[in-house]
Amino acid sequence: MTIAAVVLIVSVIVFAIFGVPLVWALVLGCICSVTAGGTLESLPILAQRMFAGGLQYSMLAIFFFVLAGAIMQYGGLSRRLVSFANSLVGHISGGASLVCVMACAFFAAISGSAVATTAAIGGIMYPELRRLGYPDDYAAALPAAAGVLGVIIPPSVLFIIYGNITGTSPGKLLMAGVIPGILGAVFMGMICYVLAKRRNYPRNEKFEMKQVWTSFKEAFWALLMPVVILGGIYSGIFTPTESGVVAAGYGLVCAIFIYREMTWELFVKVVKESCRTTGNVMILCMAAGALSYLLTIYQIPASLSAFLIASVSNKFTFMFGVVILLLFLGMFMDVGASILILGPLLAPVAAAFGIDPIQFGLIFVFSMAIGQATPPFGTDLFVVCGFSGRAVMDVGKHSLVFCTALVAVIILCIFFPQVATFLPGFMSA
Repeated sequence: MTIAAVVLIVSVIVFAIFGVPLVWALVLGCICSVTAGGTLESLPILAQRMFAGGLQYSMLAIFFFVLAGAIMQYGGLSRRLVSFANSLVGHISGGASLVCVMACAFFAAISGSAVATTAAIGGIMYPELRRLGYPDDYAAALPAAAGVLGVIIPPSVLFIIYGNITGTSPGKLLMAGVIPGILGAVFMGMICYVLAKRRNYPRNEKFEMKQVWTSFKEAFWALLMPVVILGGIYSGIFTPTESGVVAAGYGLVCAIFIYREMTWELFVKVVKESCRTTGNVMILCMAAGALSYLLTIYQIPASLSAFLIASVSNKFTFMFGVVILLLFLGMFMDVGASILILGPLLAPVAAAFGIDPIQFGLIFVFSMAIGQATPPFGTDLFVVCGFSGRAVMDVGKHSLVFCTALVAVIILCIFFPQVATFLPGFMSA
């Protein structure tokens, strides 16, 4: 490995340790690297690579998925999804906790963001869980963990980012999240049920078909949205990028003309928030473009691939090692940043082991996403602790219990690739 490559890796790590914002850590690390290598003429190329990193057509989907999620949150759709979920499973032991998981799964299919899912559903379900007698930390932890489904069940901002920086089909990655996301919701629901039985958590009123029908009619247009998005992508009517526009437009029509809860002032607020979130993501992607260029020039992925192939006995050992690494890093690093840094490094190694790129992309993003619900720096935990007033570590202990369900899904995807690749296999390239 050359001096320039060593300087690149070390400088990025050092800048990050000293609290330099990640964008600047990546950019300054690249500048230090080309300076150490005596190739200052490469600086204009780095600028071009950064510019190119923000010009990916499919990156447009990020803004529109973020906007769609915000419209759903503020336009009354999330409240109606909770009501419909409550009518279905509220009568079962621990019904309110099952409602929380199911509502998160519903909202995940229209938001594309773990934080948005946690905020929208947690803000509604946390007071309700407390009112019914659930422990405060448990009530806060459940939407934090179930919020992870927001980036697994499509649409997903993280799948779009991963697909762009690794050259994997974003559309196939989105479809790959459907079955694992549903399984994650089912496994978490099973944990909720078992805990409710053991701890004698309350259930809601008895099941009433009339209430199911009433709440279904109210939530119909919200429930139809994932059908429109996934159906359009799967059938080829529109691309994953175009589906973001469809989602935002559909959600806006519902919020304004059907539910009539979106005012002009609220819409301006939603757009501003979405622009701010997208801007943060895009500038990170631009910095990662320069980093990926230098990683390729220095042949770091190729060197890492050769080392791991010589050191690791088989692809299963490699995948388990990656999952453990990502679960650990997810406790301390921002998930988007981790994908931008580690995706270009590990994706070529996985390909060298003969691992399906869709399977590995699903496992990679899923493993990193769990970090949003794990202490000490999980963003979902920060969201719920913000509106609940609970301590991060206290909520995190309960959240880890539910994260075991998500890890179980990842293990299934490792041994049974079809869990991730079945639906994408029906899509054209």
